[in-house]
Amino acid sequence: MDMGKLVAIPAGRRSKWAVIGAWLILAFFAVSLAGKMGDVQRDSPVDFLPASAESTRVIELEDELPGTATTTVLVVYERGSGITDADRAAAGKHHEAVTRAYPEDAGGQGGDEEGEERPEGSDGPPLMESADGKALLFPVDVDLTKTEEAEAVVDIRDLVADAPAGLTVKVTGPAALNADLDEVFDGIDSKLLLATVGVVALLLILTYRSPTLWLVPLIAVSSGAVLAMATVYLLANDFGLTVSTQSGSIMTVLIFGAGTDYALLLVSRYREELRRYADPHDAMAAALRGSGPAILASAGTVVGGLLCLLAADLNSNRGLGPVGAVGILASLLAMLTLFPAILTALGRKVFWPFVPEVGALGSETRGIWSRVGQFVSRRTVAAGGGVLLLLGVLSLGLIGISPNLAEEDSFTSKPDSVAGFQLLGEHYPEQAGQPLTVMTRADRVDEVLEAARETPGIARAEAARAGTEWASVEAFPRDRAQTAGERATIERLRDRLHRVEGADALVGGASAEKMDEANTTADDRVVVIPLVLIVVGLILGVLLRSVVAPLLLMGTVLLTYLAALGTTNVVFKAFGVDEVDPNLPLTTFVFLVALGVDYSIFLAHRVREEAKRVGTRLGLLSALSATGGVIASAGVVLAATFGVLAAMPSVPMVQIGFSVAFGVLLATFVVQPVLVAAAMTLLDHRTWWPDRSFTAGAGQPLPGTPDGTGVPYPAVPAPDGPPRGGSEVDSVPKG
Repeated sequence: MDMGKLVAIPAGRRSKWAVIGAWLILAFFAVSLAGKMGDVQRDSPVDFLPASAESTRVIELEDELPGTATTTVLVVYERGSGITDADRAAAGKHHEAVTRAYPEDAGGQGGDEEGEERPEGSDGPPLMESADGKALLFPVDVDLTKTEEAEAVVDIRDLVADAPAGLTVKVTGPAALNADLDEVFDGIDSKLLLATVGVVALLLILTYRSPTLWLVPLIAVSSGAVLAMATVYLLANDFGLTVSTQSGSIMTVLIFGAGTDYALLLVSRYREELRRYADPHDAMAAALRGSGPAILASAGTVVGGLLCLLAADLNSNRGLGPVGAVGILASLLAMLTLFPAILTALGRKVFWPFVPEVGALGSETRGIWSRVGQFVSRRTVAAGGGVLLLLGVLSLGLIGISPNLAEEDSFTSKPDSVAGFQLLGEHYPEQAGQPLTVMTRADRVDEVLEAARETPGIARAEAARAGTEWASVEAFPRDRAQTAGERATIERLRDRLHRVEGADALVGGASAEKMDEANTTADDRVVVIPLVLIVVGLILGVLLRSVVAPLLLMGTVLLTYLAALGTTNVVFKAFGVDEVDPNLPLTTFVFLVALGVDYSIFLAHRVREEAKRVGTRLGLLSALSATGGVIASAGVVLAATFGVLAAMPSVPMVQIGFSVAFGVLLATFVVQPVLVAAAMTLLDHRTWWPDRSFTAGAGQPLPGTPDGTGVPYPAVPAPDGPPRGGSEVDSVPKG
């Protein structure tokens, strides 16, 4: 089926109603499945880590051990002026209450050490007072076979809430940190969806200045979101696709950002065609013929880039690829079928109060983009060099970047567990580290314990659970969790234990998992980044039928990526966050390359079309002026939707949102209209090598511009209709 027949379906007089009806039926069945997507989202370490990671194997073996699985909760008290007798009495009552609530769990090892006393009536360990006399501490071991981890943390916090004035009480430890993470992400999908819809609605209202038109793309893109969520649920439920809260949130942003961009580009062309055709059906068919192929190529670039993540070893990265690709494809389907069908059904009055009339030329101004083009044409080297200098300065922010964001630093506001860890670091440095879990053959426990205790950086090690074949050991680092010192200790511990003959020892635990995640992500960058460059470059090469142009566009996108990542590092350091999430460099790269090239497709394809007529230099001026406004609007929408992530309570999401939004704005308003334009001006016809059909020089002066220096061409004859203006996006030639 050719393009003409395909576009006739959503633009047809009868078939448009069939399209709308099909989407209503699809939505009826998809809504219930879309609501279940949260049920298949998994955020446990084993769902993120690769199967090859040492810490992943530890989790699997630990789950097979017999006996009671426990998690430790720590209750810490602090008074800056020193602990008082009333504080000790209150802590003793708290300890007794917790012991009653968890009679088999509280108490750990039990024994009385010299100089320590148990609270009266307690069977658990004594309160531990810090050496500086300003803090108290007691641990609680929670039986996970009887109590959910998060429920136990909430319960213990309630039991210790009543404290003397001026006494700080925090419930912390690995269990509390996990509980706080769960609370942060609880309901985040609905909050993000509402925020994204609100931002997109506002931008559409400001863009269209119509009381009704903004609703149409919002309805269509929301339908695409429902379809995407239902599809992701089925893929996760039936085929084991890894879906995390983060990948689900990013998919929502992608759907609304990309879908709204497609709407802006299609509406721009449709408005233009309504000035040529009296019948909206004919106008929509022409608009789909003109902009549809370029939108398809744009979506194909994003999908191709995202699917490159399937080559990643980290489960969360590998899962993000198909999740994001499903979102883009669902959005594309909605915006090329449902959206044009609704627009056609509503007719030209949907544009009220700015209804396009047949025969009228476009009224949109091209002043700013025309002036930008003329400036670049006159000051080519200075303009291009200035942008290169700016990108270089921004890229200097990469110096000292550390992709090792600790779990306790992953919150935008400090929860109790994080504050508690800080108190531990100040008053109980030997307790500040999270325990490492060591799995060993059961008959080699003693040797492993001895090797662990002799490892520099390990404060103590003790046997935990044992089975017939495997046993677990807990090793406590001296350094704070997920610091450089602790990472060095983990490396030393693994090295020593791997040399214990016959033990097959493996080191895991929360800190080891984060270290393995960071190492795997670093390896993924080496594999995925070149693959994305190759795939996107090939797509551009096919679309532009050139070798030089794709290399030019990919080079500018790479520079934009480095500048955006460097700026993100500097900005977050200014706000006290010294490290970035391990996934940030790779995720930002994939999105900025795949999405950034989107706008280059529309500009470069228009330049190529005009270069055939008037030469590359004048063709560039014409294309920049004609496409600049709509592309800028699309860039603002995409940046704003990613910017919604900056309002989330998760630092990794905020970093991704800021980095991509800044990169998109930088590409849209600086790199593309200035640096790309300057490079194409200097390269001239060589931009399209090896195609030799383009002539050197500026070509013929444009109609209405005797000096040939600047304003895009006015109305020109269209191949299948009356004259049209050049003020709107004309992405590809007809046919």
